[in-house]
Amino acid sequence: MNDRRDFLTGAGALAAGALLASTAKADPSPLTEKQKLDRLASNTYPIRWLFPRRSSRPSPESDAMKKKYGTITLLDFPQFTKDKFPGVTHMDLWSSLFGDVNDESMFEEQTVVYNGQERKIQEFDPATASGKKWLDKMANVIAKSGVRCHHISNNAPRNICDLDPEARKAGIATAKKWLDGAATIGAQSMRVNSGGPRIAPAATATTGYPRNEEIEKYFANAITSFREMAEYGEKVGVKVTIENHWGLTANPINIRIILDEVNHPYCEASPDFCNWEHKYMLYHALEAVAPYATRRCTPSTGIVGTTHRRRAAWRSSTTTATAARSRWSTKKGRGMAWKARSG
Repeated sequence: MNDRRDFLTGAGALAAGALLASTAKADPSPLTEKQKLDRLASNTYPIRWLFPRRSSRPSPESDAMKKKYGTITLLDFPQFTKDKFPGVTHMDLWSSLFGDVNDESMFEEQTVVYNGQERKIQEFDPATASGKKWLDKMANVIAKSGVRCHHISNNAPRNICDLDPEARKAGIATAKKWLDGAATIGAQSMRVNSGGPRIAPAATATTGYPRNEEIEKYFANAITSFREMAEYGEKVGVKVTIENHWGLTANPINIRIILDEVNHPYCEASPDFCNWEHKYMLYHALEAVAPYATRRCTPSTGIVGTTHRRRAAWRSSTTTATAARSRWSTKKGRGMAWKARSG
């Protein structure tokens, strides 16, 4: 237990030191191969089909991938990362893959709305006795493997900006349970979606300039909720991040508004290269939110990278935007259609 705790503590200090060093000065010398790999993390979401899940539905794509690559659990993923991505020592873990699917005691039933239809799903509960035991087991696996959990892409906390106070309160409570769990396995950060309507309220105009007083209600709730979660995250040592996941966060300026209003070191952006509503946002939006991030998601490669600290270097956002423009040009050249991808 002490070995695990020492490893996780050291991992956090190492990650923090690397980020602070990158902020302090820009090193003009080329990165070594090891330094490049230190900025990357394996990502479970692009290969989610390989993992058994209690709420999964039959899928030809899933069956094909399992036939080709086999089946793994999250407990296998640290070693999988070492085998398939040599030199990569960080992981981005998707919340829907947590837990032992054969032990129903660590899962709870949730009702979610998908494409306008209500659906019952089984979600891992990190606060249950069996869930805590599984997290301890995962932490030991991580410590022994030397592959750290850098980030949790979490879909479990919901309704964070909802106008229903009880639903919002429940969403924050779920986030806090997960922040405790994230701390157990040594995660540096955890994504929380803003919730609310999938498409943010639009402005209306009866007389004069268009106004959007409806969206202000959601902003007020999001700001209050993320501030509370950030304060809790600081206590347990895990940052809360906002990703461009529909609703309020489909617009990069909205993400910046929430982060500026929360104004807390444990609340930042984790922008996704591809989760934008149209092609012009691909690089302009990324440029807008990159200074608010220390990590970003590139789902097409299954890799998460790191950028400079929030507002520390606008140069990083320019570099990111340039890379994104190049990626879009390449996609256009190959005749690939734009498709918003969600995790």
